Amino acid sequence: MIEVKNLSKTFTTFSGTVTALNNVSLSIPEGCCTVIGGENGSGKSVLVSILAGLETQDAGEIIFDLEKTEASSSKKDGPQNPVGLVFQEAETQILGETPREDIAFGPKNQGRSKEEIQAAVENALNKTGLSQKADFPARFLSGGEKRRLAVACMLAMEKPVIILDEPYANLDFTGVKQVNALISELKKDGKTVVILTHEIEKCLALADRFIVLFRGNKVFDDSPQKALEQPEKLENWNIRNPFQSYDSLKDLLW
Repeated sequence: MIEVKNLSKTFTTFSGTVTALNNVSLSIPEGCCTVIGGENGSGKSVLVSILAGLETQDAGEIIFDLEKTEASSSKKDGPQNPVGLVFQEAETQILGETPREDIAFGPKNQGRSKEEIQAAVENALNKTGLSQKADFPARFLSGGEKRRLAVACMLAMEKPVIILDEPYANLDFTGVKQVNALISELKKDGKTVVILTHEIEKCLALADRFIVLFRGNKVFDDSPQKALEQPEKLENWNIRNPFQSYDSLKDLLW
């Protein structure tokens, strides 16, 4: 679905030049659930911002399989970026007063008919479990519901690739379970899912592939099981061993 070749990105700050991505190459197959782990500042968010067309790289290229993304192209505007990005702060993506209004915004901009918009909205509400709150004030939704609403907007625009940037930030236990249930449904529907997180213990069981970024470099790209077989490497990349045991009270102190 997506091929990333030799991607590099630098930023100029008051203290000098910062390398966010250093010659990163990777592939994301169609229908695959990929977890990209890494500490804060590892380059995860910069990578997906480039994939979603919000940033431009300094070097390298991104190749989308256009044949597989034809369905997400609006007849009015031609081929579009197939990536739907859900920000860490999902409420910043809410534009409508209610989930129904918010979900309709994208299909309207794609130039679809009234009937197509209505069908897309109802389907997205059903897929994300928000039908009962379709006309509820969007700003009063829980954190997990706001993330589901952001995903619903991507589904209504028929985005084949859904990227979730730190989807567990500020969520309670119920919110985490809601997000994981939604990811499972997206996988069943054949969506290509990418999860960016440093909380890999919450979602690694959902992943087909696991990639680690460390200080702008790709340092691991293999199955989740392979990563768990070498926890010392994870800790060298500032990722906590997800198999850490809890046998006593003092184990609960990180």
